[in-house]
Amino acid sequence: MDNIGHYQQLAVTYATEYGTKLIAIILFWFVGRWLIGLVRRMLLGVLEKQNVDPALTGYISNFVSVSLKIILVVAILGYCGIQTTTFAALVAGIGIAIGIAWGGMLSNLAAGIFLILLHPFKVGDFVTIDGVTGTVKEIGLLIIAINTPNNVLTLVGNGKVFTGTIENYTANPFRRVELKVQMPSSADHVVAMKLLREKLATVPNVLPQPSVEVEIIEFTMVGYVLAVRPFCHNDNYWQVYFDSNRTILESLTAAGFPAPMPP
Repeated sequence: MDNIGHYQQLAVTYATEYGTKLIAIILFWFVGRWLIGLVRRMLLGVLEKQNVDPALTGYISNFVSVSLKIILVVAILGYCGIQTTTFAALVAGIGIAIGIAWGGMLSNLAAGIFLILLHPFKVGDFVTIDGVTGTVKEIGLLIIAINTPNNVLTLVGNGKVFTGTIENYTANPFRRVELKVQMPSSADHVVAMKLLREKLATVPNVLPQPSVEVEIIEFTMVGYVLAVRPFCHNDNYWQVYFDSNRTILESLTAAGFPAPMPP
């Protein structure tokens, strides 16, 4: 009976000790999570008042939240009597290994933060990045999503954005359409240039100012080449491009200009 009483006493002692620790751990966890949530909400409020970009705000708040949760776990393990120095060293080692393995991803991440801060372009802009031309659909912390004119979604790593040239066609209020027209040497260039200026000015969405430019740009064995340059808003570029080509052909044909022939 004494042995039974002894074991019962040990069971009560251990149950009390570990039960108290378990309750304390649960309380620490929930109170810690509540405090982390409070800090995160306060941080979000400060960043929003400073008009920080929403994508960068989310990244900072998530980073702080994850860091505080790791600290909370280490603190709870220390309370339980577990050596946290070894655990911290292990976490640091894993972090270094991940940093080395994901070097390219981290460079994309850093570039993404700079993109959000500097705003060289925005969603909806028509750009050329790393040789990819199209409309920006998404600016992420790691990649840029671009929808090309032939409707292909292309992803470009942010790290490549700052190692190359960014061409933003939407940044300016209008864009120039570049066209060339081969004319025979027998054609009156003054009449042809005046005709094309008048006809292209009537193409839908061609801007009245700057006015349509038609000038001789070069000479060939066939004759001379006209540079035809109407201006339009970026949204109307391809419509103006194709309509201008059709207008050039129809106008010159109706006016009786001869087709250029090889010598």
